[in-house]
Amino acid sequence: MPPRRFLHLLPRHRRGHVVSVLSPNIPAMYELHFAVPMSGAVLNTINTRLDTRTVSLLLRHSQSKLLFVDHTLSSLVLDALHLFPPNTPTPLLVLIADHDAPHPNSSDSSPFCATYEEMVESGDPDFQWTLPEDEWDPMTLNYTSGTTSSPKGVVHGHRGLFIITVNSLLDWAVPRQPVYLWTLPMFHANGWSYPYGIAAVGGTNVCVRKFDAHVIYDLIRRHGVTHMCGAPVVLNMLTNVPNNEPLRNPVQIMTSGAPPPAAVLSRTESLGFVVSHGYGLTETAGPVVSCAWKPGWNKLPATERARLKSRQGVRMVAMTHVDVVDPDTGAPVKRDGSSLGEVVFRGGSVMLGYLKDPKGTASCMKDGLFYTGDVAVMHADGYLEIKDRSKDMIISGGENVSSVEVESVLYTNAAVNEAAVVARPDEFWGETPCAFVSLKADVARRPTEKEIIEYCRGKLPHYMVPKTVVFKEELPKTSTGKIQKFVLREMAAQCYLIRGSLRNGYTVRVRSMPVSMIRRTTVSMIRSTTVSMI
Repeated sequence: MPPRRFLHLLPRHRRGHVVSVLSPNIPAMYELHFAVPMSGAVLNTINTRLDTRTVSLLLRHSQSKLLFVDHTLSSLVLDALHLFPPNTPTPLLVLIADHDAPHPNSSDSSPFCATYEEMVESGDPDFQWTLPEDEWDPMTLNYTSGTTSSPKGVVHGHRGLFIITVNSLLDWAVPRQPVYLWTLPMFHANGWSYPYGIAAVGGTNVCVRKFDAHVIYDLIRRHGVTHMCGAPVVLNMLTNVPNNEPLRNPVQIMTSGAPPPAAVLSRTESLGFVVSHGYGLTETAGPVVSCAWKPGWNKLPATERARLKSRQGVRMVAMTHVDVVDPDTGAPVKRDGSSLGEVVFRGGSVMLGYLKDPKGTASCMKDGLFYTGDVAVMHADGYLEIKDRSKDMIISGGENVSSVEVESVLYTNAAVNEAAVVARPDEFWGETPCAFVSLKADVARRPTEKEIIEYCRGKLPHYMVPKTVVFKEELPKTSTGKIQKFVLREMAAQCYLIRGSLRNGYTVRVRSMPVSMIRRTTVSMIRSTTVSMI
């Protein structure tokens, strides 16, 4: 029982102190989900794909006292600590070493006070774990993924984590002794609570350091995997493996994190996966809305089934209230599938608040409701459907353009691997849709910008058709597969400034841009196949 064995080394840090973990999905990461809360400390799992500056910022913001570091990330952490201001306390470091890889020992000259295995071996198996004094005591600290802005520290209590764990098991109907494959990063909202849920039902955890579609299929067949989770980008990668045969035994896969294109859902299920679709945020500790499946839908054509499943759905038991409301008045929108509003939640797994950010907490918590910032519609059958983040909605000539709807059409194109649509400034329309697209590696012929636009024109209203297409090898993403649209918006705006200057024969706007912006924009345009001049 490794979690219990090193608990006696943690109480030197007072109850409520933050203990951080920077690690991929390995057994130690799973065990620390139990050991840290059992010691009375607050568990803070850190995104492994963050840069040095951001890791340093999060460690300082959380005032982390102890940091467990995977050996592959030790250089990143040491560089991050060097960015601490003088005389700022730094966390003690514990190295999670690989048995087959050389690693520094915990000598006087080492920056690490111990290795993970040393702590386990020296631990007391009979040490009594520390119970929370109150069910509302903080248990975890997770930083948001940063798809729209700088990460915010989300604090969840013991009560909320218990509720979301039971909620997830019930809604997904997880049986006893499942075999769960860790394709979802455990540092993302604590793996949607499944470290605790899989333990509760006596399941087997299959850990994987890095996502590779070929490896995933091998692990599924070798270990008899029954359940796994992942963002829609994971589903997309699974369906793009060449010459892959359908699975012999069905695998339950829960997807969340972004609205999944219907075309991706259809392709995934054709390979033998049974897709469940949920919706939630870091602030709700995981999915709290699910697309509850109705038996009658099984008789519908595959494309219609996929369209229905791409909707987010109805509330799970963790929530007492879910609605789509007018953000200005708080009144529910019409249940017509077209009236836009903001998704609001009330329930047991909503966060305690943002760490050290009372204004940010107050801005999203109003009248007992959590305002998500997600734009959605409510259908007549009570199922909600996300249309966009409020910051991602495009307003072109006074018309609302849902980037999600445009992306869904792009994903039906056989050559498209990934797609994201953002607003690009326009002198006449105010904004126009700008599509960023990556193509499949095995595509026989690369489509042109004109062909992509014509393809969309045949499936969308004219005002929703992208006016600009940017082809890129890969789109910028968070570690959980969410496309970072704020990065793409900046690129679209920079392209607009340079193109406008070149097209109109003026250089004044380029001259007014910072040199760093001109350099970034030029490099981006060289690395991309960028076409279309309105």
